[in-house]
Amino acid sequence: MDGSPAILFWRRTDVIGLERMMLSIGAGMILAESTVVCMEDGGFRLDHHWRLSADWRVLSVDVEKWGEAGYARLALQRSDRGWTVDGIARSDLDGADEPDLSVTPFCNTFPIRRMVAEARQSLTIDTCYVDGTAMTVERSRQRYERLSQDRFRYIDLGLAAGFEAELHVDGQGLVLNYEHLFERVFP
Repeated sequence: MDGSPAILFWRRTDVIGLERMMLSIGAGMILAESTVVCMEDGGFRLDHHWRLSADWRVLSVDVEKWGEAGYARLALQRSDRGWTVDGIARSDLDGADEPDLSVTPFCNTFPIRRMVAEARQSLTIDTCYVDGTAMTVERSRQRYERLSQDRFRYIDLGLAAGFEAELHVDGQGLVLNYEHLFERVFP
């Protein structure tokens, strides 16, 4: 994917919704810009902008939402001590590995790539869970289990404890199918 940005689309399978992402992978930085339009929660548009290190560790994500309740924005950033939300240190998020934005399957790529790089069969992580409909950030725990080279099981151990889904990914670790929620579509 080095060079020109890749354009990715995901369709929601549980409600009417579509996401368009522009993903740029460079030698020292990964950038992603995306727009989600969804009928969930009265209908909304949500833009999210990501900065990642070359090893797919999230440095920051900015999220903007327009919907029935008006406009909302939040900025989550990794700092030396942990995570800040809108510039305010959040000690409850200290030690959390990565953000997980509820309205996109893009975030599943971070732990999956880490599992592949470390040759792990399972990985349990704490996340900074960003609820895209409520625009809130809370700590949550998740586990990923490798089923095959391109299939993983996601198990929520935190805010949605008991939820499980099988994920099918491409060679970059980007979701092709997220059971119950998302599927990649190709124009």
